[in-house]
Amino acid sequence: MITEVKKEKLFIDGEWIESAKKQEVYNKYTGELYAVISVADEKIVDRAIEAAIEAFKQTTFAPEYRYTVLMKVASLLMERKQELAEIIANEGGKPITDALVEVARSAATFQIAADEAKKLVGEIIPNYNVQGRFLYTVKKPVGVVAAITPFNFPLNLVVHKVAPALAAGNPVIIKPASETPSLAIRLCELLEEAGVPKGFVQCVIGGGRTVGEQLLQDERIAHYTFTGSPGVGKHIQKTIGLRKATLELGSNSATIVHHDADIDKAAQKLAKMSFAHAGQICISVQRIFVHQEIEQAFMEKFLSEVKKLKVGNPLNPETNVGPMINEKEAERVEQWIEEAKTDGAAILTGGSREKNIFEPTVLTNVKKGMKVLDEELFAPVVSVTTYCKLEEAIDLVNDSKYGLQAGIYTADLTISYKIPYLLDVGGVVINDTCCYRTDQMPYGGVKESGNGKEGPAYAIQELVETVTVVVNLEG
Repeated sequence: MITEVKKEKLFIDGEWIESAKKQEVYNKYTGELYAVISVADEKIVDRAIEAAIEAFKQTTFAPEYRYTVLMKVASLLMERKQELAEIIANEGGKPITDALVEVARSAATFQIAADEAKKLVGEIIPNYNVQGRFLYTVKKPVGVVAAITPFNFPLNLVVHKVAPALAAGNPVIIKPASETPSLAIRLCELLEEAGVPKGFVQCVIGGGRTVGEQLLQDERIAHYTFTGSPGVGKHIQKTIGLRKATLELGSNSATIVHHDADIDKAAQKLAKMSFAHAGQICISVQRIFVHQEIEQAFMEKFLSEVKKLKVGNPLNPETNVGPMINEKEAERVEQWIEEAKTDGAAILTGGSREKNIFEPTVLTNVKKGMKVLDEELFAPVVSVTTYCKLEEAIDLVNDSKYGLQAGIYTADLTISYKIPYLLDVGGVVINDTCCYRTDQMPYGGVKESGNGKEGPAYAIQELVETVTVVVNLEG
């Protein structure tokens, strides 16, 4: 039972301000009022941008100080690990065990970014044909960065945008998802405590059509980093023109289970990662392709593992699957499944809904043209399809407008070496599911899954300008 409703302010130009307009945020499991959030109007957003611009012009945020600040935030995150995880569970519906992992990953991401802040160096360019010239490059921050973040990782995906931006020396304006804004606010508190220079971090909360659109239209912002739907990603790219953007968009990620796979390990892990955070993960397992020789053995073990999953209160440490973000999204999934059933799909387990709690669901007999297969479900639903030859499975994985990550279970080393070149995705995971990410790796997709890479070392390279310097030694 929630006894206290949090009242949250905005962080603008180093100050905590309250706006006239408010937004209510609800506990995703109980439905109780959880927080009342100040919402930014046009003047507040403009003030945030101006503050970031002035900070960038006037403040020298030296690499060694960036390192100190980022490492301090990492420490503070771990000190407040339980508190932050409970916010994630209450506000986002993520099971508490997974929420604790998210906080720990966020701290690690700050540590990685801190180390990268000390590695931003240029290079000396060999002078083969030109006499009397010395050539080298320097790296400098691009300017103000707008970070537009989703609900499903309300801390870690904010951190994956904020930490690299600060490590590169850029001010950042955070616009978190309206469903889960509190973690961005808590992060601003920690950054302030850690000594981030005034104006280098702002937090504006509001809708995409208001606050988000104002950020896109303001040409003083140099770079946009966004995680969300392909439709919004395309709109961002169209609106900002030649300005840069890192876009991590949708997916219907797949995992192949080949005939030589360890069936027990594959079934157990796929059952877990198909339904983690109620399937609301960009690389969640949505499509499974199983070799026909092992179909029966795999399905028996897989369905048995799925039925063991505990659904319910995310604050219960035994819960595996919590609520979806809202009832509207759960209703959408229910409709998509009904459409698929009409076209011949069958439910092997699950399929029922109570408000925004959706039972882990396994489908079969799915085919091209069904939304449950072609679109991003973002729900605790997975489809299983058989194949005869590996080439067929590869074609099935690639037959998608998305291309974020794919997984394959196989004991064949030859396949593991070849398949990264054959799958049209940004990441390939061998002997694990497509739903694997560690925070230091390059992460990003192809096709409608976006462009650019996250992971601090890789994100930072998109957040600096390479300036070429030519010195005339004879001038």
